[in-house]
Amino acid sequence: MVLPVPLQSITGGGLFALVVTFLVTTLFYAVTLHLAATFFIGDVPSQRAAYAAPVPAAVSILLGQYGRSGGFLGLSDSLLVGIALGVTLAADLLAVSFSYRLKLTSAAPLVLLHFAFAAVLGVALANLLGVL
Repeated sequence: MVLPVPLQSITGGGLFALVVTFLVTTLFYAVTLHLAATFFIGDVPSQRAAYAAPVPAAVSILLGQYGRSGGFLGLSDSLLVGIALGVTLAADLLAVSFSYRLKLTSAAPLVLLHFAFAAVLGVALANLLGVL
């Protein structure tokens, strides 16, 4: 669920780039979560997705750097990406469970559906923008 190209690499870094990356990632996660929740639960207010989206956005941005770190603690890059993805999904699970007032077992399918929606939409947008 990590965006393919962080905006920091486009804008050159700095606090402004970090804030814009966080806002764009949060918006992306909110839209995909609302789509997944509407598909899974039915008619739900979009505010619930807006409440939950900043958590996985922040976690994925903070952990996204370790997938490109070149061997943090001697671990392979693919393992680091897997760890970052797992922690992001766990944070998403907690945020979705709290925001939608679901038990963790009920929120897990919604999180997996959210991951699928985000992956498909992320790849499609990356192809449209010429990133992939």
